[in-house]
Amino acid sequence: MSISSQRSLGIQKNKLLRYKLIKDLYQKHKTEDIPTTVVWRKYIYPVYPISRTTLYEILCTPITNELKKIEELSQKMAS
Repeated sequence: MSISSQRSLGIQKNKLLRYKLIKDLYQKHKTEDIPTTVVWRKYIYPVYPISRTTLYEILCTPITNELKKIEELSQKMAS
């Protein structure tokens, strides 16, 4: 595999790891009586300056499955 495809896998992996941190922070503060926008404004935006739209995208992303796919691809590339 080429270096550019390895680099793009690394970029994707780092993005997903960042998404995981954001999702964990969201789940730490989210309760049923606190709206998502409040969690975003008080806890997520000061640490990770992302838009609400990006937060919703992160919450809908199957992070664990995507990380597994990347790990499998990187193992195939190494062998």
